[in-house]
Amino acid sequence: MNATAVLQVVQESTGPDLEAAEQAAREFLRALGVLDDTEGTRDTPGRMARGYAELLTARPFRMTTFPNEEGYDELVLARDIPVRSVCQHHMLPFVGVAHVGYLPGARILGLSKLARVVEHFACRPQVQERLTKQTADWLADHLQPKGVGVVIEAEHTCMTLRGVQATGSRTVTSTLLGTLRNNPASRHEFLALTGVHR
Repeated sequence: MNATAVLQVVQESTGPDLEAAEQAAREFLRALGVLDDTEGTRDTPGRMARGYAELLTARPFRMTTFPNEEGYDELVLARDIPVRSVCQHHMLPFVGVAHVGYLPGARILGLSKLARVVEHFACRPQVQERLTKQTADWLADHLQPKGVGVVIEAEHTCMTLRGVQATGSRTVTSTLLGTLRNNPASRHEFLALTGVHR
């Protein structure tokens, strides 16, 4: 399924069944031996259901582009876009930042849409590698720029809070398309501006 189809599925979903999710959360907690009959835990299953629903439900958005009337041909980059998603393997959060840039073609994109695209693909069970590629592919498909670059840096709680418990470790993934992949100078400029070359 390509990035456009995935985004369309998310936008057309009917939304979560919070009542069923709350009941499932209650049973899950009980199976783990967590009491839910105290004043402090009575509402925990509902909070869990609403919390995961928020993490897994993307807000629809409309892409806004404008003619590139001035013929701007330098890099457009939004750095440190907050990323929050859920690891599809453990359903534990991963959080970090995305750096998203493109070399304009005939049209330029409303800047807030760079963050919106990241948010849309992050609001589902994910792996960071796929999130990075889906964001880049969507921008390439819809904007048709000369190049696209996406770098995501994130801390995965499935790795820092359990298992190896590698606290403070961050995972970096990148997808470069078009000129940002093929032209060494453009590639270097993009990576330098994202701060990856620290």
